[in-house]
Amino acid sequence: MSDPNADLPGSDSLPPGPPPNPLPAAQPPPGPVTSTVGPARSWEVGCHVAAFSGFVTGIGWIIGPLIVWLLKREEYPSVDAHGKEELNFQLSVLLYQFCLLVGGLLTCGLTIPVLVVVGVAQLVLMIIASVQASSGVLYRYPLTIRFLS
Repeated sequence: MSDPNADLPGSDSLPPGPPPNPLPAAQPPPGPVTSTVGPARSWEVGCHVAAFSGFVTGIGWIIGPLIVWLLKREEYPSVDAHGKEELNFQLSVLLYQFCLLVGGLLTCGLTIPVLVVVGVAQLVLMIIASVQASSGVLYRYPLTIRFLS
């Protein structure tokens, strides 16, 4: 039996290639993703985990990440980004808590429940940021004032 396409102009005896793919290739999710591994990733996570020392010392929310950031920002650019993000978040939370505390004093404690909610949100967001950093993602905290850019 002969090939029915053998008489058509431009037809070769080569088998046809795969059909073109109408779907574009999968794109990575948008956002600043870092591809660090090893010690850099450990220091990135350290920037976020160091803030938990604030629950022990009372001032560690800023001092802990500040120490990690100052020590390793020159060596690892990704640590510089994580450290700035963590410090901006902790400074923002400190400002919000101060304003709520003053508001509570002026309103006989009406803002104290909101102050508790901000504290719980701080804890939850710090956990999320630590997990994201361990995956190599720079977590951008919501409602953060960018003091350091």
